[in-house]
Amino acid sequence: MGRYRGPIVKVARHLGVNVAETEKVQKYLDRRPYAPGQHGQKRRGRPSDFAVRLREKQKLRFIYDVSETQFRNLFEEASRKKGVTGTVFLQLLESRLDNVVFRMGIASTRRQARQFVRHGHILVNGKRVTVPGYRLRQGDEIKVSEKAKKMDFIVQNVERFKNRKTFPWLEFNADTMTGRFLRVPEREMLSLPVNEQLVIEFYSR
Repeated sequence: MGRYRGPIVKVARHLGVNVAETEKVQKYLDRRPYAPGQHGQKRRGRPSDFAVRLREKQKLRFIYDVSETQFRNLFEEASRKKGVTGTVFLQLLESRLDNVVFRMGIASTRRQARQFVRHGHILVNGKRVTVPGYRLRQGDEIKVSEKAKKMDFIVQNVERFKNRKTFPWLEFNADTMTGRFLRVPEREMLSLPVNEQLVIEFYSR
């Protein structure tokens, strides 16, 4: 299964969470807090254990906006590493370049962040990186290219998100459009509406 390219609001309403982590999607959810379609408001029976685990997996996959293949590969990598598998899995997802570009406010969504990366607008340690899933390491510098600093989309994003909540594992200077990946976040730092243990159970069944 490839990456979903349809309307993200529809997915958010179906899963019942703001998978895009944007104000626009939250407004839609507040206005219509039920699944899309003519039967969206009707109550359904108790979901099976499989359905519950699948739902949690889909929540996490759509939040980070990765394909099923990439998602499963990251899970398998996390399961081989030392530490709590669920926490390591989330740390791998958070370390993706497209996610960090979004977290820093350079892009308004992860989809847009991925586009910026693919178009060569983002530099890592002074080198152009065009792979959205590039794994950042502690201390890596993330910078908007000189040409891209003049792009309206990026200028507006940085200005809009300049005073928003910051993330303790990231550092970003809005004036120079330069940031740094300080470290991988601990689980308690991530306010994700997901039970990653159910995701582990889904893949371990």
